[in-house]
Amino acid sequence: MSQHPPLRRIATLTTATALVIALAGCSTPAPADPEAAAPGVTDDTVTIGTHTPLTGPAAAGYSSISAAATAYFAYLNDKGGIHGRDIDFIVKDDGYNPATTLTVVRELVQEDEVFAIVNGLGTAPHTAVLDFLNQNKVPDLFVASGSTSWNQPEKYPYTFGFNADYVVEGAALAQYAADEYPDKKVCLLGQDDDFGDEMIEGAELALGADGLTHVERYSVSNQDVSAQIGALKAAGCEINILGTINGFTAMALGTAAALGWFPQWFSSSSGADYPTLVGYLGEDVGPKLLQGFVGTNYLPSLGGDSDWVTLFQQINDEYNDGAPFDGNTIYGMSVAYLFAEALEAAGEDPTRESLVEAVSSGDLAGNGVLPLAFSGDSHAGYLGAGITVVDQGAQDYVGATYEVEGDSVTSVEPAPVEVTAEGVPGS
Repeated sequence: MSQHPPLRRIATLTTATALVIALAGCSTPAPADPEAAAPGVTDDTVTIGTHTPLTGPAAAGYSSISAAATAYFAYLNDKGGIHGRDIDFIVKDDGYNPATTLTVVRELVQEDEVFAIVNGLGTAPHTAVLDFLNQNKVPDLFVASGSTSWNQPEKYPYTFGFNADYVVEGAALAQYAADEYPDKKVCLLGQDDDFGDEMIEGAELALGADGLTHVERYSVSNQDVSAQIGALKAAGCEINILGTINGFTAMALGTAAALGWFPQWFSSSSGADYPTLVGYLGEDVGPKLLQGFVGTNYLPSLGGDSDWVTLFQQINDEYNDGAPFDGNTIYGMSVAYLFAEALEAAGEDPTRESLVEAVSSGDLAGNGVLPLAFSGDSHAGYLGAGITVVDQGAQDYVGATYEVEGDSVTSVEPAPVEVTAEGVPGS
């Protein structure tokens, strides 16, 4: 599978993010020797870390991801770990604030001496630590964001994405709209950053430069999208593609309903988790507003009959303190499984270099519905996505799956990875 080139880069950053990157550059210690004894690795343990919003504006939608990963690692450790070592996962709260992200990641690397950073969450927060991690040759694996920025092997050789990127998701949603509803007016509501920018680019890959009838943007700092929804309604939009996080997906649907307007809604995976959306909208109206809701996914679906879902449900029940089981749970455990697979492939005496080589080899399977795209030339996780639809409270794949190669959006057959060895790599 060939990779599409990153279509956008973050040309500018917010003042805060730019400042913390500058500070990182000024105060970064000498790069580590990758051939030296690996930090974070002992005879009995491998210590890794992450930054994630346990508090702040993004916590409600995403704080459960790291808890799910922690639960999977506890399960894995009870099964003997990887090459006889337990995985110790240190989770630090950054509140979705780039300046805090830099602080906690420096702590993880310099004080906790982690072997790798795994699944740091958020585009702006993680951008703040890209240079620091790569200058110090710390494996920066499976970033929790769909930005194409993580797929720059020459500039950031230690950083790898995980999510299907926003260009892929925008293209998949728009192509599905074109295939299934060819005469309907397609519009887009996107976040006013690279999330929205790349969703628009993806949609235009499928529909053409003039294919979107209308585009609106929103800021996460403004908890009101009435003007944007009103403009979409006035434009006669029939299908609205959403480049939104979960809270703003719910806000868009709720605002439209209050106006008596009920178009079709298509959303990127970042804002499409059904249980999370019902939590925002309420049990009374949420299921009604979400009937027929279209999303993208590239991992086992909550509403399907995948053996991965069965396994992760069992792990959640036993190791995650009775936490709700949703798409975030599947996501967190999927990332944790992939890291365990990479660590197993890195060898009995892993180094940071051997870990990066294991990911770059192209041999990792993961547990997605399409093959992983990792190689020496690609640090993207998934270059395709499947389409899900909510029907009577169940969110599952409908068979339509799309891959982006260069400027082409192609329909492909899904190829889901089966569970082996009880989800324990190397056993």
